Amino acid sequence: MVSPSIEVIEKSSNRITVKFDNIPRQYVNALRRLSISEVPTLAIDDVVMLENSSVMHDEALAHRLGLIPLRTDPGRFVMPHECDCKSTLGCSKCRVLLVLDSEASEKTKVVTSGELVSEDELVKPVSKDIPIIVLAPSQKLKFEAYARLGIGKDHAKWQPTSASIVKDGKDENESILIIESNGALAPEEILTLAMDKMSSKIKNFKQSIQTK
Repeated sequence: MVSPSIEVIEKSSNRITVKFDNIPRQYVNALRRLSISEVPTLAIDDVVMLENSSVMHDEALAHRLGLIPLRTDPGRFVMPHECDCKSTLGCSKCRVLLVLDSEASEKTKVVTSGELVSEDELVKPVSKDIPIIVLAPSQKLKFEAYARLGIGKDHAKWQPTSASIVKDGKDENESILIIESNGALAPEEILTLAMDKMSSKIKNFKQSIQTK
C-alpha cells in the first residue's frame, strides 16, 4: 500500500503549489474551500466620514475601502465577537484604526491607499498604489476607518486568496492545490490556517458523535 504524501512543488511570495499523493481529492478540495471562506483576515469594516466633498457617496467610498487588502498578523488579533472588550467600538485586540486626510488644491488629485495612516505599523494596505478616488480642485476627503478580522464566507472583502484551485496531477492519485494570496497573508500561512480549520472541524465532529 502506497503511503499518502504532501509535497510543496512551488512557492513564492504570493503563490504556493502543493502536490497531494494518495490523499482523497475531497480533502484537498476542502482545503481549497476553507482557504477562501474561513481563514480570517483584516479588512476595513466601519468608516466614520468626517468630510467628503467628492462626487462619490459615503457608502460607495466605504465599500471601496473595505476591498483594499490589509497585511494581517493572524496571531495578534481576535474576532470581534470573541474579544473580551465586548464593545461595539472594539479595542487594540480586535480592531485597527486607519485615518486619511487628503485635499486637492489647484490640480486634480488621485487619492491612493498609500495615504492611509495606520495606528499599527504592521497593518497597512498591501500596496501603496491602489486608487481610492479622484478629487477635483478644492475637494477634500477626511475619515476614520476601523479594520476588523472577518472571514470570506461573511463577505468577499475578508477573502485572503485571489485564486484557489485544485487540478489533477500527472498520476491518477495525485491532486495539485494552487493558492494565490492577495497579500494580506503569505500563501503558506493561508494553507496552514486552512489545515488548522479542517483539523478543528474534524475534532468537533468527533466530539459531537461521542457525546450522543
